[in-house]
Amino acid sequence: MTRVLVVDVGGSHVKVLASDEPEPRRADSGPDLTAAQMVDSAKNLAADWTWDCVSVGVPSPVHGGRVAAEPVNLGAGWVGFDYAAAFGKPTKVVNDAAMQALGSYEGGRMLFLGLGTGLGSALVADGFVQPMELGHLPYKKGTFEDYVGSAGLGKRGKRRWRLDVTDAVAKLSAALEPEYVMLGGGNARKLDPLPPNARLGSNRNAFIGGFRLWDPDAPAKVFA
Repeated sequence: MTRVLVVDVGGSHVKVLASDEPEPRRADSGPDLTAAQMVDSAKNLAADWTWDCVSVGVPSPVHGGRVAAEPVNLGAGWVGFDYAAAFGKPTKVVNDAAMQALGSYEGGRMLFLGLGTGLGSALVADGFVQPMELGHLPYKKGTFEDYVGSAGLGKRGKRRWRLDVTDAVAKLSAALEPEYVMLGGGNARKLDPLPPNARLGSNRNAFIGGFRLWDPDAPAKVFA
């Protein structure tokens, strides 16, 4: 069996899990985290594990397996970094929302929205996961991310944040026409009730998505 190390990079934490381990481990990330520091952190966390290959989900656009822009909520040095050489193993790099969408997919046409430090997004249809940057689209006096990300939650309070999330789900659903919306990310569990036609995912689905990246029989493939 191919053993996969999955690295889920977020604005607050770097989380790792190997395919034959029961529980993930994590370390702090933050606005100064570089790609090299992420690799060092992940390798330290998984020092007593063994793996054959690596999946890395990063909060940034990824084209052709390469990070296309520096992450907004992290440090510099992600574009042009050789992840496979740094890990010393075959490595696949994808957008973090796409990785969690792949792990959350339950069939049909699914819109994934990750409510975390920012707003991750991906659409799954016809066997492919299409990463998207919906969080940067204009919304009210800013962007969707400004209102439904962690900054919006902290600034506007939980009640208004929930209303904004429900409104964002409705507007994005009207545009993209998914059969259902999967809500992931660390803040999704703060929603009560869930918006119409939405399902609550789990952050652990990011690890499932990372494992599926190396599975030829996975229910969908990431289009990048």
